[in-house]
Amino acid sequence: MNSNKLGTIYLVEQKMKVRKTFLNFGERIFSDAYKLSFPRYVSGQQQQHMARGLPKKLPIAGVEKVIVVASGKGGVGKSTTAVNLALGLAANDESKRVGLLDADVYGPSLPTMMNVNEEPELNKQNLMIPLQNYGLKCMSMGFLVEENAPIVWRGMMVMSAIQKLLRQVAWGPLDYLVVDMPPGTGDTQLSISQNIPVNGAVIVSTPQDIALLDARKGAEMFRKVEVPVLGLVQNMSVYVCPKCGHHEHIFGKDGIDKIATAMNLDILGDIPLNKHIREGCDSGKPILVTDPNCPESLIYKDIARKVAEILKNQRDKI
Repeated sequence: MNSNKLGTIYLVEQKMKVRKTFLNFGERIFSDAYKLSFPRYVSGQQQQHMARGLPKKLPIAGVEKVIVVASGKGGVGKSTTAVNLALGLAANDESKRVGLLDADVYGPSLPTMMNVNEEPELNKQNLMIPLQNYGLKCMSMGFLVEENAPIVWRGMMVMSAIQKLLRQVAWGPLDYLVVDMPPGTGDTQLSISQNIPVNGAVIVSTPQDIALLDARKGAEMFRKVEVPVLGLVQNMSVYVCPKCGHHEHIFGKDGIDKIATAMNLDILGDIPLNKHIREGCDSGKPILVTDPNCPESLIYKDIARKVAEILKNQRDKI
């Protein structure tokens, strides 16, 4: 074998070693720093020492249940689902007090979707008072900055802002706080899951293969940080022609079934691709407000009912 081939083989082997070392190093940091898993050779006492550097999970004052709505990829209708889930929880049981937190610091959408865009006032305890509309208490970074002002922050600043939205807001009393998470599995997801007890995560995806790949990553992340995954919501599952009634699966058919089977998760509901859902959120009048008894609203209410039942069963088991 000539020297050129030997040199090529050597370079490939070195790249593979570097990649393996990098992946092992990243996995070790992810595991140790965030307490996702400990190596088998680490004793129980060592685990306790390693966990001391982690923030202690403290409940949000006055909030009974926290539900996060997440997706691995943007543009799948996660925020729309979060808004209508919160409205569904309130509509199904008028005695329940529901809040909605927009945790997407970089791209807040709650001000538009809930038609609220004022600067919150402070109470006597110097806590921000959530804005209210449609019976929900709302808080968003969008209330604190100009509408067209970009937020150019590094990770630590984002995590600090999330802490303020959780701890420096007069949320209570609430039965449910629905948190609209940013897409992906980054700082915000880890900050929230490590700092407060989260009762469950709802994962939203379209049936498209690309979206499903990231949705599964999102579900796996919540499992690793010991947040129960309540189930999956398949959004934009089918388009029904309003004139002829033809069903067209634009993004694929029943793609979320594969993830549900592989991960042993429930499918909470299938939401069709419908322009009235989109128009409602764009205009600040969600479909559950403008047409609470239409088929799409009933789907959201059914998803909310299933989520409430799962959370109730969790409490009964405890």
